[in-house]
Amino acid sequence: MFSSTKQKAYFCRMKTIDQINFEGKKALVRVDFNVPLGENLEITDDTRICAALPTINKILSDGGAVILMSHLGRPKKGPEDKFSLKHIVNHLSDKLGHPVKFVNDCVGDEVISEADRLKNGDVLLLENLRFYNEEKAGDKTFAEKLSTLADIYVNDAFGTAHRAHASTAVIADFVGNNKCFGYVMANEINNLEKVVNEGERPITAIMGGAKVSSKITIINKLMDKVDKIIIGGGMSYTFVKAMGGNVGASLVENDKLDLALSLIAEAKEKGVELLIPVDSLNADAFSNDANTSVSDIDKVEDGWMGLDISDKTKSLYREAILSSKTILWNGPMGVFEMDKFAEGTKFVANAIADATAQGSFSLVGGGDSVAAVKKFNMQDKVSYVSTGGGAMLEYLEGKELPGVKAINN
Repeated sequence: MFSSTKQKAYFCRMKTIDQINFEGKKALVRVDFNVPLGENLEITDDTRICAALPTINKILSDGGAVILMSHLGRPKKGPEDKFSLKHIVNHLSDKLGHPVKFVNDCVGDEVISEADRLKNGDVLLLENLRFYNEEKAGDKTFAEKLSTLADIYVNDAFGTAHRAHASTAVIADFVGNNKCFGYVMANEINNLEKVVNEGERPITAIMGGAKVSSKITIINKLMDKVDKIIIGGGMSYTFVKAMGGNVGASLVENDKLDLALSLIAEAKEKGVELLIPVDSLNADAFSNDANTSVSDIDKVEDGWMGLDISDKTKSLYREAILSSKTILWNGPMGVFEMDKFAEGTKFVANAIADATAQGSFSLVGGGDSVAAVKKFNMQDKVSYVSTGGGAMLEYLEGKELPGVKAINN
């Protein structure tokens, strides 16, 4: 559909973990264990850990040993206890049903010793890569040190594939052909391709969230490839104000009004049906306890702010979704974190689930969309939930992802 020729080539020759027998081998696996931790440093969402388990188990079942490396959080001054990966060792061990060793560094003599002592069937977790500034800087020396720890490099961290970091891209320069994608990476690319190059029409993209500015590039790309674009969330009010509507105290990017008008004109020119909400659930304060009212979206009273779509828009959007064969959803319809303003997002999620049950392919991606799907327990009712976030959007924009390029080159 709209990926680059290079992306298509990568897809065709993608080297995955299934093409390698790890018997007697040590595999250095870049995972994405950047999981949220609570006040007591407990894991509050283990989705990314669970996603990595099939890759780890494949290597172990072959008779190999696993060395795991990841980042966690955004440490700024070297090692910080709250960002230590030691906090996930017990949970990971429980999920694997297998003890996980831990070393308090990711490079250096102690790490080399621990790696050398590994036996087939062992799992070792290294300390947070971002305790070293060299990781984000893509430092070659740092990458080379990591590369010496194992026989094969496996990239299974799609969420960081759009970053040219030492452990996600540069490391590939030092491992020759001994590299491949893990199951998370392979599944992400396979499912994105089902939208990007193999999407059955009609194709509908649902774009929500707070700001038009954060979705400009992807909306522009989608214009050439989809049949319908559904707009939701705070960005709706920028479009409505640009068309002369009164949006009260709703979130608006006043410097993007001309952009909104240009997108409306572009959609018309290209024959893309651009759906903008027609009514709005409004509040007199940004609070779950606020008073609410419903109005046409272009007639929001002064002092009131739109925080969700309302019934007419729900009906309009459901009809568009159910008539689609391929659906991409990125961004909520309202402030779904507050129960009073979550119904629009939930309604759209249910419509996507119903379309999926009827045979449509649906891909949900982006932090807020994924969080919404989880909140409504609908992960199993859509075709695929991407955890890629920024990497997913860049892939859809046709950009070359360093973490993908590194394996395929």
